[in-house]
Amino acid sequence: MTARDAPQRPPQLPDLRQLTEAQKDELILSLWETLLAVEGAGGRDRPRGGAAAPGAAALATREAPAAARNPDDLHERIRRTAPSRRGRQQPPARGTRLGGFGFLESKLLAAVLVLIGIGFLADFGVGWYQRRALAARDQAALALRNAAFAGLYVELVRVAHEPDGKSYRATLTMQNTDPAAPLYVMLNPLRVFVQTGLTWQEVPSRAPGGAGPGVVTLAGAKDYEVVFSADLPNWTQLIPGYMHVLIESDMLISRRSDPVDDIIERNNRFYVYLKPQGSDDAEIKRRSKFPGAPPVFIPMPPH
Repeated sequence: MTARDAPQRPPQLPDLRQLTEAQKDELILSLWETLLAVEGAGGRDRPRGGAAAPGAAALATREAPAAARNPDDLHERIRRTAPSRRGRQQPPARGTRLGGFGFLESKLLAAVLVLIGIGFLADFGVGWYQRRALAARDQAALALRNAAFAGLYVELVRVAHEPDGKSYRATLTMQNTDPAAPLYVMLNPLRVFVQTGLTWQEVPSRAPGGAGPGVVTLAGAKDYEVVFSADLPNWTQLIPGYMHVLIESDMLISRRSDPVDDIIERNNRFYVYLKPQGSDDAEIKRRSKFPGAPPVFIPMPPH
């Protein structure tokens, strides 16, 4: 057997994956021109031992003349073909996984999201704590206010003439209506005013025995006093023979002996008609028509 009679191996095709689009187009044109040359020769150059199928031969016979007349037609058709149909489909990039949300796999982004979540939780926790603290403080303030005004009773008990013949002693009492919950009361110095004309004029006053202001632990009742003088000319007589006197008692109230801001201020004002020392009771009785001896003081409702 000679080399000419030896079976010929088909030429090895190049690796299509390594060809560019232009090289692929050139390869397609070359194969097409070879097929046209073979089919256009009427099968003369067809390999031995093979017969073309009637349908394929007819198709080649119909298409070969047009392609042979203008070999650039196939090249033009390839050029106009959409790249999306010709190109090999590329595998999805790593950054487009999870439906276009592959960036969520970034560790840095995950850490940022965790930090943002922690920030929102911390902000929520701080807001919740502040709201609870504010509600508790408001509730405590309301309870203290109720105890200072509704639970603490303050009254002017009496006003009497002092033995010196020119001074007066007023006695007040304060009572905690809830002995199980003591109140801490700081008494400010009492002040006394006498009406002259249409104005109030303050007169000298002092605590008996020189006692100064202090904190009183009040679980029940306690009296406190003030001594004052009222030597004023031209005092107003709303009732004939009686001075119009105002006694003012200011106090600070808390539930604790060392309060910070849990303090309530309460102002107590008591108005009385006061008979001056050395007054003529018979003249007052005649002018005011008292059925008996004129009293030292006549209390008035707050005004």
